[in-house]
Amino acid sequence: MRLLLIEDEKKVADFVARGLRAERFAVDVAADGPAALQTLAACAYDLIILDLMLPGLSGSEILKRLRRDRSEVPVIILTARDAMAEKVAHFEAGADDYLTKPFAFAELLVRVKALLRRGPVNRASVLRVGDLELDRLSQQVKRAGKRIDLTAKEYALLEYLVANPGRVYSRTMIIEHVWDQSFEGLTNIVDVYVRHLRAKVDDPFPTKLIRTVRGVGYSVDGGPDA
Repeated sequence: MRLLLIEDEKKVADFVARGLRAERFAVDVAADGPAALQTLAACAYDLIILDLMLPGLSGSEILKRLRRDRSEVPVIILTARDAMAEKVAHFEAGADDYLTKPFAFAELLVRVKALLRRGPVNRASVLRVGDLELDRLSQQVKRAGKRIDLTAKEYALLEYLVANPGRVYSRTMIIEHVWDQSFEGLTNIVDVYVRHLRAKVDDPFPTKLIRTVRGVGYSVDGGPDA
């Protein structure tokens, strides 16, 4: 996987890039805002590590341009700024994670791997697959115009699947995202919640959206029944 590190402090950039390459990531480095934009225009990246205090163009502006252009690449903010209001502002602008300097490389690596497992995020406020509609702001779910009441975990699971229709998620990926922890040896909890979802979202309707991919996991799509 290819990562872009946008960092003007050479010692920090060298340290982080060296560590990531040791983990077998391909890493490009940009030392200022204009160079970062040029690099982003030339290559697609799986993840960006972004400093805020950059010469030429701030990291905040780069983040805004990425999201304005509908880029869904995961972005980790790496900065010495630690004010809560600033963190909230950047999360609202589309950042996926925020790590304050000084930091341990091991923590950065864990966050990088977690975001790469999750993949790009669909940031639309309303998600639709077939006649299923999920409103992220109100957390309401409707199918064929009929409201469906879900528990918090059922909603979180459905949102995760619907955000990328057709993508197959393993039980481990679902556990780590929906439950935000490892349930080692207990991935059957995913099967239990999928059954709950099917009873509410699929069973009352002729077209089934939730699919089991044997030996892999689950997906949601609006195509013909498998």
